[in-house]
Amino acid sequence: AFNKLLSCRNELKNGFITASTGNHGKAVAYVSKMLNIKGTVYVPTKASKTKLEAIKFYGINIKKYDGTSGETEIHAGKVAEKQEVPFISPYNDIDIVAGQGTVGYEIWEQLQDINAVFVCIGGGGLISGIAGYLKHKNKNLRVFGCEPRNSCAMSVSIKAGKVIDVKHKPTLSDGSAGGIEPGSITFDFCRKYVDEYIQVSEKEIKNSMIFMIEKQHKIIEGAAAVPIASLIKKKNLFRNKNVLVVLSGSGVGIDVIREVVRK
Repeated sequence: AFNKLLSCRNELKNGFITASTGNHGKAVAYVSKMLNIKGTVYVPTKASKTKLEAIKFYGINIKKYDGTSGETEIHAGKVAEKQEVPFISPYNDIDIVAGQGTVGYEIWEQLQDINAVFVCIGGGGLISGIAGYLKHKNKNLRVFGCEPRNSCAMSVSIKAGKVIDVKHKPTLSDGSAGGIEPGSITFDFCRKYVDEYIQVSEKEIKNSMIFMIEKQHKIIEGAAAVPIASLIKKKNLFRNKNVLVVLSGSGVGIDVIREVVRK
């Protein structure tokens, strides 16, 4: 988000519109406040209350739309076109992907002897940036795209050979839930850089969140638990190997935590 707004700040004099279930919106809100740029974030009506509060903290305009995350993106794009202001996609934008790629750069600066990396996939922006950079540095590195079974648009689309509509069910991984915009650049990036896709159940996501609380004393959101659950599925393949798991957020409300830890 920072990279995108910096790269086009001169085009944003009349503001911008974006869409998000939380994390992208929070990042955009933070940067827009720093750069004194006006913007609007469209969010699904069922977006996490905790993530909405995090976005509101930075004073950006928020509008709700009664639809899925994918439908909200499409609606926000149409509003931006009608108002003649830029629409900033949460993933389908080369500057967004490049910004996400700085995560790969930071990983490589700290640890180069990596056998595999596990990253959650929603729209594919994060894994496209990370995998693109790391594969450039080490073509033998294995990249695992991790998805909740209840919302796995990217792997299903990759299997079909094109972006398709996928039926979504509720998931703890709200940060990665939803469809992919037709023609998204991340589809080709994922097809090129992701070696294998792993889908995990809601129970596996829940257990991974509990694992982080009990063993690491860390609270993470569902999307961050997805790659942990995926690694657990593949643990026998990576004993005594250097494996990196990207924990992509901790924006989870106390109501969700209560539900997760309830026996």
